[in-house]
Amino acid sequence: MRKTPILVSTAALALMASAAPASAQDSASQPENQAQSGQAVATPGPEAEAEAEEEASGPFELEIALTGVSDYRFRGISLSDKDPAFQPSITLSHESGLYASVWASTIAENEGSDVEIDYIVGYATTLGPVDVDVNATYYAYPGTENLQYWEFIGNVSHSIGDASVGFTFAWTPEQGSTVPDRGLYFAVQGELPIKNTPLSLTGSFGIEDNAFYDKKKDWSLGLNADLGSGFTAGAAYVDTGHSGGDPLGKPTVVFTLSKAFTTSF
Repeated sequence: MRKTPILVSTAALALMASAAPASAQDSASQPENQAQSGQAVATPGPEAEAEAEEEASGPFELEIALTGVSDYRFRGISLSDKDPAFQPSITLSHESGLYASVWASTIAENEGSDVEIDYIVGYATTLGPVDVDVNATYYAYPGTENLQYWEFIGNVSHSIGDASVGFTFAWTPEQGSTVPDRGLYFAVQGELPIKNTPLSLTGSFGIEDNAFYDKKKDWSLGLNADLGSGFTAGAAYVDTGHSGGDPLGKPTVVFTLSKAFTTSF
């Protein structure tokens, strides 16, 4: 049982307060008075404004998110037994590219656990025209003994006009008695915004080979909507092939609603 933070990645709660000038009228009238007295008024250039904005935002960004899904599908397989799932997350990132995240989801009962918690540490950067993200993810299932395991994940993506295409490679090393012991996963995904709308088309195709599945395929085709104010919604058709007849891999449409809050400091 696994979940890639999709990033992953992959919506929730964080509040940010901002201070207003003590008097908008005073701040507006001062330059006007200077102009009337013949004094020169200095205006900040673009570089100064950018530096001031960067200084105000700070080097850290915190995002807390809440997400609800009609079915928790991980690489095409339902881990919630086709029931809805609640998925909160919190991510702290630094301007250097380093980040740490905790992601969780309700799941179908499995060896006494009905919750999955993923602990993620990674680094994201840009190398020329390519965005790169590498991370180590620890999948934990509280109350179980042999389900916890590590996975190492790399993502590269590139923008082509408004569209983007990305590739994911995940490696699970042998970890003693821990399930799934070892495995490989490769996927390609893409996103295409629809011009003059808040909508985006998304798609993915992946291949998984491990102790559970022999070159299982999964694919999806979806539509996401940016609703504003941190809200996003989506619907995606998800299906699998070569999953050994697993009923949890049968085709379905997954609906998603998320709310995210971010702040910098």
